[in-house]
Amino acid sequence: MPECLKSEEFRRRVMLAVLIGVIIGIIGAIVKFGWEVPFPPRTPLRDATNPPQELLQQLGFSYQFTHMTYMFSDTPRPIVSFVVHFAFSIGIGIIYAVIAEYKPIIKLWQGVAFGILVWFVFHVVLMPLMGTVPAPWDQPFDEHFSEFFGHAFWMWVMELCRRDLRNRMTHEIEPPVPRIF
Repeated sequence: MPECLKSEEFRRRVMLAVLIGVIIGIIGAIVKFGWEVPFPPRTPLRDATNPPQELLQQLGFSYQFTHMTYMFSDTPRPIVSFVVHFAFSIGIGIIYAVIAEYKPIIKLWQGVAFGILVWFVFHVVLMPLMGTVPAPWDQPFDEHFSEFFGHAFWMWVMELCRRDLRNRMTHEIEPPVPRIF
């Protein structure tokens, strides 16, 4: 292979990163659901209207819409919350996978650092500022524990899947994340 084809720019696969971002976002959404079974972030009372439902209501959607359900195994499931949950995870998956093509530092600690950053930006800063969730000091420890470690685990699994899918689809081994310490 000519030397010019071995450059970092040539190795970037943006459209593949978008496809992989969708796949890892779906996987990540399921992983985050699974995390919240043993570590529910909110009490049942606080979860009666969960953050995705509250956010949509703040944007003008009705309570009836945000609380629509479907039945599975004789159990009502909050479809609108699930759509928002999957859309968020897929959106973050795409952003992460595309940035990883250009800035390998995003993969620091196998994606865990990025997961913690996402938790901080959304659960500690943006959603409290918007009034979607209480201020961080008014959230119980259980919520911080579940969301912090849940986001770290969520992104770690997404990075493992991203790297494996990319390596298998391109038959390339990715360069390591540059050392920062």
